[in-house]
Amino acid sequence: MTKEMWAYLIALFVSILAIGVAIWLAMWVKKLKSDNEKIAYVSTLIKRGANTFLKREYTILAVFAGILFLFILLFLPKPIWQVGDEVNVSRALPNIAMAVSYLVGTVFSGIAGKIGIDIATIANVKSAEAATRGIKPSFMAGFRGGAVMGMAVVASCLLGVTLIFWATYSWTGNARVLIGFSFGASSLALFAKAGGGIFTKTADISADLVGKVELNIPEDDPRNPAVIADNVGDNVGDVAGMGADLFDSNVASLAAALVLAIALDPKFIPLVFLFATAGLLSSIIGVSTANIGKHGNPTKALNSSTYITTGVYFILTAIITVLFDFVFDAGPDHVYWYIWGSTILGLLVGVVIGLATDYFTDDSRKPVKMVAQASESGPAFTILSGVSYGFLSVFPAMVGIAVSALGSYFLTMNISTTNAATAGMFGISMAAVGMLSIVGMIISNDAYGPIVDNARGLVEMGNLGEEALEITDRLDSAGNTVKAVTKGFAIGAAGLTVIALLGAFMSEANALGANLAGFDVMDPVIFFGLLVGAAVPAVFSALLMLGVNRNAQRMIKEIHRQFNDIPGLKEGKEGVSPEYDKCIDIATKGALGELVIAGLFAILVTIAVGFIGGVRAIGGFLIGNIVVGLLLALFMSNSGGLWDNTKKYVEAGHHGGKGSFAHKAAVTGDTVGDPFKDTAGPSINTQITVVSLVASLMAYIFIAYSIF
Repeated sequence: MTKEMWAYLIALFVSILAIGVAIWLAMWVKKLKSDNEKIAYVSTLIKRGANTFLKREYTILAVFAGILFLFILLFLPKPIWQVGDEVNVSRALPNIAMAVSYLVGTVFSGIAGKIGIDIATIANVKSAEAATRGIKPSFMAGFRGGAVMGMAVVASCLLGVTLIFWATYSWTGNARVLIGFSFGASSLALFAKAGGGIFTKTADISADLVGKVELNIPEDDPRNPAVIADNVGDNVGDVAGMGADLFDSNVASLAAALVLAIALDPKFIPLVFLFATAGLLSSIIGVSTANIGKHGNPTKALNSSTYITTGVYFILTAIITVLFDFVFDAGPDHVYWYIWGSTILGLLVGVVIGLATDYFTDDSRKPVKMVAQASESGPAFTILSGVSYGFLSVFPAMVGIAVSALGSYFLTMNISTTNAATAGMFGISMAAVGMLSIVGMIISNDAYGPIVDNARGLVEMGNLGEEALEITDRLDSAGNTVKAVTKGFAIGAAGLTVIALLGAFMSEANALGANLAGFDVMDPVIFFGLLVGAAVPAVFSALLMLGVNRNAQRMIKEIHRQFNDIPGLKEGKEGVSPEYDKCIDIATKGALGELVIAGLFAILVTIAVGFIGGVRAIGGFLIGNIVVGLLLALFMSNSGGLWDNTKKYVEAGHHGGKGSFAHKAAVTGDTVGDPFKDTAGPSINTQITVVSLVASLMAYIFIAYSIF
């Protein structure tokens, strides 16, 4: 049996093992005690709202995917007709494979998101009720619920990539079909992240402005008509959205690595699969070690599991490298160690980005305390100081990505004596694989956040007692810190991935005869693309945030109407409930309408640049899009997280506490930061990936039909 076959089988086995772990975790969570009728009713409303959003989102996506399926079938990677419009069957086979692969990518990502939503809306009730028994059972319910999503996302990613590559590589001789799979995942990620982000921030902003600022009622107060929509938003944005985002990045990094491995030397293909498999196995081990003592620290428990995952990955990949270097492919050059070094460099940079994000968003650090102090002078100073620290936070992350890209490029450029550039880009792709190697653990931590956030709301709405509320507050605080770190990690991972995709695009274009050795920015065609590409993330962000703005205004009007028209609602009269579904419906319709505009804008501009300037202009377009997109994504994600934790810091009793002038200023900052950190910021990295994949898919079309 060949090394490739062993690699495929091991990847499939570990993927199936991870699916088994996810099923076991889901069954464990479902078996937990849950007999409080009030919070069960509220949880049912949350679950129904989340499923309503997903159903409508997936319906629109199905139409979008159907149109793209036909487009890919007819045109990509090459038009299927010849002169005289006669269809050539042999030419049609790659198009059929690409189109089917696109649909499979969409379906796999969608299923993972649905699984995550279903378990999250069960785990929130279990975690809330478990809080009456102590912090350990509540933490375990929340974390294991999140781990179902973590295992499902990474297992379906590796399973899909392995099956598609195994089925198509033998007769195509390339990994181009995987670009279709990745584009399918990216399409869904764009819908899930942008749409979920608009939904959740519409509800969050509306609930906070009317509840906290106007009426001075507590967070998660059941009188607030937007409170259920707010909890639904946590699930569709932070569970399904972030899961789809990291599924997308993980698939894209593997696709880029395999495209470049084939262009460089097919002997590296098994290494890509085994390194990815080692990451999934490490995450399984990390998830299984997560625990918290009776009076333990939830943040420490989450971090410890992440460090264990990282350490196990380091050891497993070192063992794999030893086997390849000294047993399977022994040679004097030790090329496999250079590839391993690139992978570990990517992993370490992921840790650095996480630490930098933690510094700028943690309420025990100087930036949050300084912004809280500035809030005593009013909202203008809250905004000004938050923007300043947000821009400062960009530097360490951007430098980390740059160092990782540069270091991994030079580590691997000499593993080939004939194609140093491709070898270097392969190193960057392996750095992306390394950074995303612990993504199963990262998603588990991230999905834990909205679960315990919902649990806290359920505890308050169910009147489960002060001790349970204090426990869920502690769990929620840890979840907020982890969510901020995850967003930074996701953006950094997307940064390395799209640089690798740029290399894959060059490889594809050269294979089609473009003869791209590099990109000269003094070339006016490339410079044209660079400037247009740089502008796209700004416009894309603006469209999403304007969508939040318009949608939130509609919801605020609805909240005012209910408080004015429903007798006894404002006073909290027994038996009087808001019309929660009206707010959920407003958030859903508005989110799906607004995201289509932003998504189509990014894709259509990419296609227009390709037809005008060809692959040279697209190369410049991607460079501009990557650089400005990463900068804006990091800035918005970190500044939004900073304002969020500033508000929580003030609410904890600092600078006057709740109801003070500083608190109102901090709430204003948090309101501005909400669409920054949960809508536009995290969506930009998906936008960058989508346009990079569109460029690779349409390379032949741009070469054949561009104006310049």
